[in-house]
Amino acid sequence: MTDNQLERSAKPVKIMETALRDAHQSLIATRMPTEVMLPIVDKMDRVGYHAVECWGGATFDACLRFLKEDPWERLRKLKEGFKNTKLQMLLRGQNLLGYRPYADDVVEYFVKKSVANGIDIIRIFDCLNDLRNLETAVKAANAEKAHAQVALSYTLGEAYTLEYWTEKARQIEEMGADSICIKDMAGLLLPYQAAELITALKEQTSLPIELHTHYTSGAAAMTYMKAVEAGVDIIDCAISPFALGTSQPATEVMNEVFRGTPYFPGLDQNLLAEIADYFRPYRDECLENGLLNPKNMGVDIKTLLYQIPGGMLSNLTSQLAEQHAEDKLYEVLAEVPRVRKDLGEPPLVTPSSQIVGTQAVFNVIFGERYKVVTKETKDLLSGKYGETVKPVNKELQKKILGDTEPISCRPADLLDNELEILEKDIEEYKEQDEDVLSYALFPQVAVDFFKQRRADREEAEGIDEATLQAVLTAAIRAYEGT
Repeated sequence: MTDNQLERSAKPVKIMETALRDAHQSLIATRMPTEVMLPIVDKMDRVGYHAVECWGGATFDACLRFLKEDPWERLRKLKEGFKNTKLQMLLRGQNLLGYRPYADDVVEYFVKKSVANGIDIIRIFDCLNDLRNLETAVKAANAEKAHAQVALSYTLGEAYTLEYWTEKARQIEEMGADSICIKDMAGLLLPYQAAELITALKEQTSLPIELHTHYTSGAAAMTYMKAVEAGVDIIDCAISPFALGTSQPATEVMNEVFRGTPYFPGLDQNLLAEIADYFRPYRDECLENGLLNPKNMGVDIKTLLYQIPGGMLSNLTSQLAEQHAEDKLYEVLAEVPRVRKDLGEPPLVTPSSQIVGTQAVFNVIFGERYKVVTKETKDLLSGKYGETVKPVNKELQKKILGDTEPISCRPADLLDNELEILEKDIEEYKEQDEDVLSYALFPQVAVDFFKQRRADREEAEGIDEATLQAVLTAAIRAYEGT
């Protein structure tokens, strides 16, 4: 395509804001409370974003476990404030927001309730890019008239050719998805490769294409520029106080970069400045109290050298520190690609990144490869996570599974409906329909939250009753004294 042709075909790129989900998940371990979000919602709603990502990913777990908040109530409050802007969430396919596959009836009900409480766009991905694990969620989103976006977890390796990505895109369109996202969780996609990939995808599918990446390797803004020139429709950005490092490129910068070109997103730069001013003191507070590690704000070239996401690298160093084996880091880094190859070369994203990383640590620490095998490694080898892009190591599979045959069907086909059982389990604590889903995802954490919720309410009611009684008593005495 010539420059003139490119200029004629160019159109404004849209921006999806990640400040309320992935940005604070990436930088401060998803600890931003709802009370910090709500005061700025009105201004964010008027900027002109394509959408605001505000739910899903690790936010559900963090709300219940650490912030002692009801994630459903957070969503409802955000929906009240965002009157003009679509709300977006991230969903781990059949795993929803938890860490195991759920039966289809739970997936369908979760999608139904997510939409009913305010979600407009559902980004659905699978750690193996096994599209069978996304079918139920996509159909459920279609049924609820929500926008179903299928995300492909981007990674490198001999199996991940342009033909691989374009064939996946064709299948996604056939599945009934409304758009495609290239989810580059590790910042591995470089500028010219991005242009090549987006061009190839645009030739294969008519669906809108969104690009999601992280600044971890330092290339993200340049990658966005080349992707936009190649025709990508939407890019994911974060307001500047929560941008860069392990987060996304800055919203204001990417908006301004394209000013005066056909790609200009047209966001209100004055409002963006006010939003940045709002978040900056909170960012500084997170730096002071240790919630934000300054290391997360920089560039880590190891991401490109070892093709390991920043979060995974942190987990590896943490695991080694616990074992007093920090000196083994480079042995582990060398072992990661070998384990990944043995396990079918999966993308390194939750939960496959944890599976590969932990197994690599075990292989090094115990001085013998696969002397100790995690349950998750065994499950991956047995097909319980789905189909890997390349065959797993057959010798290893035989060693671990013995005579047990690995499954080849869609893993969820082996699961019985479980919603009715979950409803009975949670009957004692249920105060809203959505409680059963909180319990399904995080049983013990949810029950602890429900107990605290009840105790807080009873305490508040008790205080009110005591106060009322005191007022009445004082009034009676005053009356009797007259």
